[in-house]
Amino acid sequence: MMVTLAGAMSTAELGRSLAEMIRQDKVHIISCTGANLEEDVMNLVAHSHYARVPNYRDLTPAEEVALLERGMNRVTDTCIPEHEAFRRLEKHLVDTWQRAEAAGERRFPHEYFYEALRSGVLEQYYEIDPRDSWMVAAAEKNLPIIVPGWEDSTLGNIFAAHCIAGDVQPSTVKSGIEYMIWLADWYTATTRDCTVGFFQIGGGIAGDFPICVVPMLHQDLQRDEVPLWGYFCQISDSTTSYGSYSGAVPNEKITWGKLGVDTPRFIIESDATIVAPLVFGWLLNW
Repeated sequence: MMVTLAGAMSTAELGRSLAEMIRQDKVHIISCTGANLEEDVMNLVAHSHYARVPNYRDLTPAEEVALLERGMNRVTDTCIPEHEAFRRLEKHLVDTWQRAEAAGERRFPHEYFYEALRSGVLEQYYEIDPRDSWMVAAAEKNLPIIVPGWEDSTLGNIFAAHCIAGDVQPSTVKSGIEYMIWLADWYTATTRDCTVGFFQIGGGIAGDFPICVVPMLHQDLQRDEVPLWGYFCQISDSTTSYGSYSGAVPNEKITWGKLGVDTPRFIIESDATIVAPLVFGWLLNW
């Protein structure tokens, strides 16, 4: 099963259930935004410094400025601390980028996170049980991760800044095109013996990017023997329209060659922060 993570599911602490899903081999690959990749680790190393804003819908612009001046970056009702989260990780990620570059190596964004987690250098900062971090579980399993659009993340921006400053070269981090090439090889090899299900949490690039590997293999590479996705399930509360939900509802995906007429397909129209843990809890017999 592929799980795709959009929105701010890591800040919503999906790791409490997703980590156990990974440990029990119920998840075999993840596609996520750069924000979800880094924010799980930020929660791991800076949780006690987070601030909750229960009345976030009522904040005035002046109150938002006050949060900014405190270095508190708001995600819905949760503020991520600039110094303890972003800057704490920055130092160690810069070290991994520079070491790779010095050795003439290039890696994917998630592989640099894996290196930092496995080295133990971040353990001095842990503020939650690492068993509640899905990135720790993924690093232990060496789980495949796809991170389309990693540049659109805080550490992606930080990496760009260090490239501008001349500390590292852009080529040190592999690109989204290389992620797609890797995914094409992985999907082709994996589906020789089984099909892969697609469990999409939210909309956007985290789901749109990896699901396209099937029509690419069929239509652009003429690999007709590669099977379609085994099933498709999506949690979303976004209304479908030209200017709303990014992607396509299940039936529409048939016209794009992503799913077939007989592909089991489901859509759960609700808040993923509520539904995803319930689905995972059921799968885990909690």
